[in-house]
Amino acid sequence: MTATLSGGLPPVFAWTLVAVIAAVLGSFLNVCISRLPAGESIVSPPSHCPRCQTPIRSYDNIPLLSFAVLRGRCRGCRAPISWRYPIVEALAVVIGLLALGSFGLSWDGLRVFVLGLLLVAATFTDFETHLIPDAITLPGIGLGLLFQLYPSPRGLIDGLVGALVAGGLFYLIAWLSPKVFGREGMGGGDIKLAAMMGAFLGWKLVLVAIYFGVMTGGLCAVLLLVARQRRLGQYLAFGPFLALGGVAAAFWGRPVLAWYLG
Repeated sequence: MTATLSGGLPPVFAWTLVAVIAAVLGSFLNVCISRLPAGESIVSPPSHCPRCQTPIRSYDNIPLLSFAVLRGRCRGCRAPISWRYPIVEALAVVIGLLALGSFGLSWDGLRVFVLGLLLVAATFTDFETHLIPDAITLPGIGLGLLFQLYPSPRGLIDGLVGALVAGGLFYLIAWLSPKVFGREGMGGGDIKLAAMMGAFLGWKLVLVAIYFGVMTGGLCAVLLLVARQRRLGQYLAFGPFLALGGVAAAFWGRPVLAWYLG
């Protein structure tokens, strides 16, 4: 890390600014995770307790800090607040700081940060509802392609090919699974999530992401079977593993590719 980051900002100020912005966006992600699967507006009504419906005051809506001050309970009815809220906010901060440390205040850093936030939202909606809303993935595909326009519009081709390769691969799996295994093997949300990752990462890095996601998902499935927490053939959400692969490829995919090809 140099004395100043891109744009001439002092490092302490840059790190603090990114952490604050990431925490606020993490709080917004929680709204999206709660409301998008149900088709609800993410703008209205304002944040409120799901049990007593009391609107959350501004000083009780400070990311991470309010959860700690309130000890994980609603100020009004004392109902417990899900641990998902601080976890999502903390993950957003971690992704933001990793992007800053890896890429500085740059276009690549912003691209990876935005992708990471979208993948966090997709992961937790899949965990809670077994759905990945189109409201996350379809705009995400468009954003990924927009990011590919800089520094050269030719990058758009890489994003388009990445979206087609990743989405097409998962579509093929979804099409073949009922014919080969007699049951659905891949949901539409996973197909669109893979396409979104391809749009952001390009075709080479998205293949690294898929490989990592398949390996971690397979390992987790084996461990759950051994621990008797899952039965053979029982549903296991793949979206979170695919998202994990996407984050890994975004930050470390290029060195992995260089090592593999070298």
